[in-house]
Amino acid sequence: MTILIKILQFVLSLTILVIIHELGHFFFAKLFKTRVEKFYLFFNPWFSLFKFRKGETEYGIGWLPLGGYVKISGMIDESLDREQMSKPPEPWEFRSKPSWQRLLIMTGGVLFNFILAFLIYVAVLYAWGVTYLPNANVKYGIVTDSTGFAMGLRNGDKIISVDNRQIDNFYEINKEIILRKNATIQVERDGQTIQLNVTPDYIRNAIKGKGRIEPRVPFSPFIINGFGKSSPARDAGLLEGDEIVEADSLRFSYFDEFQNYLLENRGREIMLGVLRNGQSLKIPVKPTPAGRLEILRSYENIFEYKTVKYGLLESIPQGIKMGTGTIGDYLKQFRLIFSKGTRAHESLGGFITIGNIFPGKWNWQAFWNLTAFLSIILAVMNILPIPALDGGHVMFLLFEVVTGRKPSDKFLEYAQIAGMILLFALLIYANGNDIIKLIKK
Repeated sequence: MTILIKILQFVLSLTILVIIHELGHFFFAKLFKTRVEKFYLFFNPWFSLFKFRKGETEYGIGWLPLGGYVKISGMIDESLDREQMSKPPEPWEFRSKPSWQRLLIMTGGVLFNFILAFLIYVAVLYAWGVTYLPNANVKYGIVTDSTGFAMGLRNGDKIISVDNRQIDNFYEINKEIILRKNATIQVERDGQTIQLNVTPDYIRNAIKGKGRIEPRVPFSPFIINGFGKSSPARDAGLLEGDEIVEADSLRFSYFDEFQNYLLENRGREIMLGVLRNGQSLKIPVKPTPAGRLEILRSYENIFEYKTVKYGLLESIPQGIKMGTGTIGDYLKQFRLIFSKGTRAHESLGGFITIGNIFPGKWNWQAFWNLTAFLSIILAVMNILPIPALDGGHVMFLLFEVVTGRKPSDKFLEYAQIAGMILLFALLIYANGNDIIKLIKK
């Protein structure tokens, strides 16, 4: 059921984004009286799932969910309609329009995706506000992994600032560490302030999902409120509502100490001390080879979260600020792909990676936030100066504006083919990464 919910959210989000993007092209084409022959959600090679004609435009749904398209008369696009381009230009065709109109038609999809993201952020802030964990409320410090240890972090450190800049939202800290060049971290440890330099190794591993920086959680009360799909604890007889109080008669101050003990003793049975309805029990459990019991625990009332609510007028500037901040952060992330030594390209993912960012339970706030973020990604990716993308068309139009010379139709056709080959190669690479990650699990 979890996978199905993720898939449904991904498909719904993708549908919204594709329709809005293509609507941007459609809007400006119609505004400048340019004929639109087709408006499709998803691609339809050989056949369509559904289609109808209204006026001069055929509307439909394709079977290949790799995006969508509008076919504009007199334009060299993925349809590669050579027959149409061999005829003399007509007044209603794209190629007959002034360059500034063609520029707006081509950037309309990107513009509409940016507008959609801003509108979603405004609506989300108005409907739900923002709930976050203030860094000041992370009272037990942080917990990290071997990547963080190698950089100098220790469990229990309290992060004061990044580059001497205090960050209110705790969950923004790791993002700031990764995206800022040559960053430093100021931490409080045993009453002293220590400065750590962010290393290239940390950034490279953090991009791959390592470099964990999370709030440190006390061990007690450890109330079980669920189990993983394959849980040795459940198989051993533990129940939801049980409270784990010790392991092998050892008591722990923090949950990470308990996790480390399980990892160190994963090859043998561990005797858990459990409270069930006020009765003390001893239950032997053998951890998984990864040192886990696959137990879900409640974290309620451990940390004090902060919620900021916005009125309608307040949500508009805040939503725009949130959108522009997200665009800036994504551009910085995109820069990492080409940064020497980060190997960020190894972390590129396809449909599985995108689908997995959606929660396993339907949550409208999370859905809209992720849809806004994906809308920004779609806009940025589409404006890249690659033939077959909107940015490729824009690049050739700007060349025409600057030089006064229009590239030949044959050149544009070859460029379109080359761009499509490149995009398919990137698609195969990204989804290949997903498959490799699944095999390695």
